[in-house]
Amino acid sequence: EIMSSILVVDDSISMRQMICFTLKGAGYEVEEGGDGVEALEIARGRTFDLVLTDVNMPNMDGITLTRELRTLPDYKFIPILVLTTESAGNKKQDGKGAGATGWIVKPFSPDKLLSTISKVLA
Repeated sequence: EIMSSILVVDDSISMRQMICFTLKGAGYEVEEGGDGVEALEIARGRTFDLVLTDVNMPNMDGITLTRELRTLPDYKFIPILVLTTESAGNKKQDGKGAGATGWIVKPFSPDKLLSTISKVLA
């Protein structure tokens, strides 16, 4: 069975390492982007089954990235999960407006990350 592929976008290297370690351990294929610009380049080259992006990043933030991805035909319906520390509702509204599928609030446990992803990919 082919494992789902996930694009992980975060400007924090330690955060990316933790997420990638967790996802690879669960059998997902993972590619990494350091910000929205880099992630968009990667996404233009191939389609992933899911995109996991942080909100606050240099060059292009996660909300803008989500909006940009939604304009690509291959990403119209791909789940996009946004990592956020904001419990503030306005970021969630922005994300929803941009086309985000859902949220993972930081800090999160590896189990929480995996259960959210498997729900969205089901």
